[in-house]
This record gives sequence, structure tokens and C-alpha cells, in this order.
Amino acid sequence: MGKLTYSAIASLDGYVADEAGKFDWAEPDEEVHRLVNDLERPVGTYLYGRRMYEVMAYWETAHALPDQPPFVRDFAEIWQAADKIVYSKTLETAATARTRIERDFDPETVRQLKASAERDITVGGPDLAAQAIKAGLVDEYHLFVTPIVVGGGKQSFPANVRLNLELLGERRFGNGVVHLHYRTGM
Repeated sequence: MGKLTYSAIASLDGYVADEAGKFDWAEPDEEVHRLVNDLERPVGTYLYGRRMYEVMAYWETAHALPDQPPFVRDFAEIWQAADKIVYSKTLETAATARTRIERDFDPETVRQLKASAERDITVGGPDLAAQAIKAGLVDEYHLFVTPIVVGGGKQSFPANVRLNLELLGERRFGNGVVHLHYRTGM
């Protein structure tokens, strides 16, 4: 059985993108990126909404760009090796390999996917994650808190949801980012 994880890089005030939709302030440095790579290695399937998928599709060809550092090429290989399920009512075709499109997020189908998965699953993007969180599907959370306050934008967690979490680990990075790892259900 695979576990379902939600990971987000967020501002100190809890946003994954600012009011203008920008998230350039969230780009991980090498040290943070290496931990992200290690966290992604066990992932066999990514669940994405359309917008997050369109951002992440960059990794389909990122390894081929000149002068990419090894940690970037490593993430590209990890990402390419996993299956992707994109939930979209408007996307007609997938731009990447190992990708299928589903029109609706069905919690029961995801429960069955978790039960039969040999590798872990992640849900990417706060809108799709909100559906998974509200359905009680998320087992673990990895939050990378960035030392910036953006004042508004796209929240990393849904409103009107209460979660009791157990802290499993924490790590501070040289650039001021703090990684918090939680498990659901305490």
C-alpha cells in the first residue's frame, strides 16, 4: 500500500503563490532541492490539477537543457520515471510521457489507487490537495517554509479544515527555509 503525501513550498504566511500568481521566491536552492529529490524517489504516481501539471511539465525536458546541475538532472529523471494523473475538465492531451487525464477527482478511486500502489503517491497543487485533504486521503505532509511574507495569494492549505498532525521531523537549511514533516491522525 502506498501512502499519499502533500508537499508544498510556502511563504511564512502560508501561501504557495503571491497575489500576482508568482512563486519565484519559492525556487529551492541546491540544498533544499536535494532533500526534495530524496523525498520524491519513492514516488510512483503524481496527482496534479491542470495548472500544477503545466508548471511541472517543464521537467519532461529539463535534463536536456545545457549546463543543468546534477541535482536538477536528478529531479528530472525522478519525475519522468513516475506516472502522472492530471485532473482537468479542459486539458485535451497530455504533453508528457506516462501521463493520463481524468476529468473528475474521485476520492474512492484514489483510495483504491493507494491500496494497490507499490510505491508512494503525491498530490500536487493546493486546489487538488484540498480535495484530497477534505476526503481524508493525505497520510503525510512535507511543508517547506520559506522566509518571506507575501501578504496574500494562493493558500497552501484549504480553509475550513482542521487537521491533527504529528510532527515526524524538521530541518533548517542555510538559506532560512525550514522543512516540516507531519503525519496525519494524532
